[in-house]
Amino acid sequence: MRNNQYRQIKRVAVIGAGTMGSQIAAHIANVGIPCDLLDIPPTALTAEERANGLTLDSPAVRNWIAQSALDRMKNARTRSPFYVPDAAELIRVGNFHDHAERLADADWIIEAVIENLDVKRRVHERIDQHRRRGTLVSSNTSGISIRAIAEDLSGDYQECFLGVHFFNPPRYMYLIELIPTDVTRPDLVEFIADFAEHTLGKGIVRCKDTPNFIANRIGIFSVLHTIHLMLEEGYTIDEVDAITGPPMGRPRSATFRLGDIIGLDVLVDVANNVYENAPDDERREIFQVPDFILQMVEKGWLGEKTGGGFYQRRRGENGSEIWTLDYNTLEYAPRSAVRFDSVNEVRQIAEPGERLKRLISSDDRAGQFAWKCLSHTTRYAASRIPEISDDTESIDNVMKWGFNWELGIFEAWDAIGVSESVARMKSDSDTIPPFVANLLDSGRASFYKASSKSKPMRSNIDASLIDMGDGVACLEFHSKMNTIDNPSLEMMFEALDEVEQNFEGLVIGNHADNFSVGANLALMLERAQNGDWEALEAMISAFQRANMRLRLSPKPVVTAPAGMALGGGCEIAFGGDHICAAAETYIGLVEVGVGLIPAAGGVKEMAIRCLEGLPLHTDVELFPYVKRAFETIAYAKVSESAVGAKQLGYLRDTDSVSINRAHHLRDAKQRVLAMATGGYQMPQPRGVFVLGEAGLDPLRSEINLARRDGHLSDHDVKILNQLASVLCGGELSAPQSVSEEYLLELEREAFLCLCGEEKTHQRIEYTLKTGKPLKN
Repeated sequence: MRNNQYRQIKRVAVIGAGTMGSQIAAHIANVGIPCDLLDIPPTALTAEERANGLTLDSPAVRNWIAQSALDRMKNARTRSPFYVPDAAELIRVGNFHDHAERLADADWIIEAVIENLDVKRRVHERIDQHRRRGTLVSSNTSGISIRAIAEDLSGDYQECFLGVHFFNPPRYMYLIELIPTDVTRPDLVEFIADFAEHTLGKGIVRCKDTPNFIANRIGIFSVLHTIHLMLEEGYTIDEVDAITGPPMGRPRSATFRLGDIIGLDVLVDVANNVYENAPDDERREIFQVPDFILQMVEKGWLGEKTGGGFYQRRRGENGSEIWTLDYNTLEYAPRSAVRFDSVNEVRQIAEPGERLKRLISSDDRAGQFAWKCLSHTTRYAASRIPEISDDTESIDNVMKWGFNWELGIFEAWDAIGVSESVARMKSDSDTIPPFVANLLDSGRASFYKASSKSKPMRSNIDASLIDMGDGVACLEFHSKMNTIDNPSLEMMFEALDEVEQNFEGLVIGNHADNFSVGANLALMLERAQNGDWEALEAMISAFQRANMRLRLSPKPVVTAPAGMALGGGCEIAFGGDHICAAAETYIGLVEVGVGLIPAAGGVKEMAIRCLEGLPLHTDVELFPYVKRAFETIAYAKVSESAVGAKQLGYLRDTDSVSINRAHHLRDAKQRVLAMATGGYQMPQPRGVFVLGEAGLDPLRSEINLARRDGHLSDHDVKILNQLASVLCGGELSAPQSVSEEYLLELEREAFLCLCGEEKTHQRIEYTLKTGKPLKN
């Protein structure tokens, strides 16, 4: 690298505190980097500011836009932009007029202002007046020409400038588009690509500086073509979304729900940008937005942010209802049930390529519509090579990472058969792009070579054992939601047998959305209602033994939770020597919500973790630590991130966090190898220090107090008393060490006792039906 300053980013400045700018700042703070968040000073006072005697010159007023954005993020009830609330402390608010000198301290300056070329140019002119020479600057534009933004600025500025397009919301969306110009320094591009991948945890796609780059060029084409096709052939909004969601390997947001999430005003702006700046695009007319959408924008019906767009939530007799727009009358009506035979037939097909192939081969209206959508989008994407990208992989990754498609466009084309689908396109009199024609003329029949996936060494319906190479095996669950059942437990034992004989160590993890949502509740309920206590106890005992074998394995075991790791999934994560969690891990012991307590070692592990590192035989007051662990389980607390899991005590400070999900299992594997080569010694059974009656009595008092105050039902009291008893080691007369097996037996007894309660059955049934807890 020519300049050492690019070896480290110590401080970032974000200009523009709108939705994107503020949340980019939040994610920068998530990874521990201080960040300035600046916006313009307001031009008018609010009524509250006038009442408080403030003026436009008051600092609180001048910083109000950035401060209010920070406050909204701190108070977000769901999908917080922050890993943990403490991360917000790394953001310093200000305004671009009074605090522009702060830019001199930034190693990376991110512009995230309104999508208007003139506004962006003025902002970058001011940045150039304050930045240090050589400082990296980027624009978070979704499609404006990067070269045009900075073309009148200094040579050093242009060399250090590129597009870095985050996707909304920045914390959760994996994709970043990097858009260098022809004068951007190559070493800077390499540095920011590496930083974004390994520090911010993102998937990087390099784009050419063409209108809307890759994501919004192809994605908005797909959306608008679908809408035009709907209008031409007389489908309804409900019908289109029933077809263009999961049946086609796309998210449930499908087409119109996606439009409401994006915002109709944004959709129009992005479409207009292509229409105005890509005059040679042979499908340019697709980017002309239909009149009914323009009318919606004029009315302010912009989607979720205005309370209504293509869909509108209304209060009905039975609670909240979703109404759908009739685009002919611009009136809303109750959402209609949609029934397509082909859609119903493909719902149960797990493999997305096969699901898509079956759908488009159907002759019903859904199949015909899906085929036309797919045919036009695939041909359009192929026609844009090499204009917007030189390769299919970049386009595919954009659609998977930026739009959450299960398959990229060319992966989907391979899945349905390139030769067969091209023949069908020709029969429809459609033009085949040269890129595809050349592929077939060369004798190839697919865009990608068939992957040579290694077969599992062992496998059953719920789990598989796979050789990761270098002497490390991986146990992965693949049941629905990765629930734990007898086959899962059997494979855990088989995996440990195999690893102990033939491998250096074991990783437990997978590439699915979720690590495991816990034990098979439906099966447990069936056994409890039938009074099959022997089978129920056998399953719980096997689960406990499996987790203990993980913990006492003579070879290192690293668990790698990601997504949801709930209940039994959390307990399996506890079982390894080390937890290597993905940053987006939502882990928790949630059994109390269904009338039970953790019984596969969860309470035992929390009893150990809550007092770990404390001087046990001194005058240190231990009860507050036990109480904290009790409340974590009693309130079924689930972490909002891996960092949050450390604060809740589910992860130790020594456990690691893998910021990039694509590298997660590799990181876990490297941890196993480091342990194996570092003189790993087989763990031994531990003593667990418990408080006995010294902890149990005050916990019972607090439970009874909460009952008297109306916060707990009688059944809640029964559950929490069982939990308190296990956590404290039962009614022991004095604090003392007990064995792990002792606590596991208490767990098992309490669990089986609660399984016999009718109110617990009711809670489990309700949760299975609604996904929510029942208070009874």
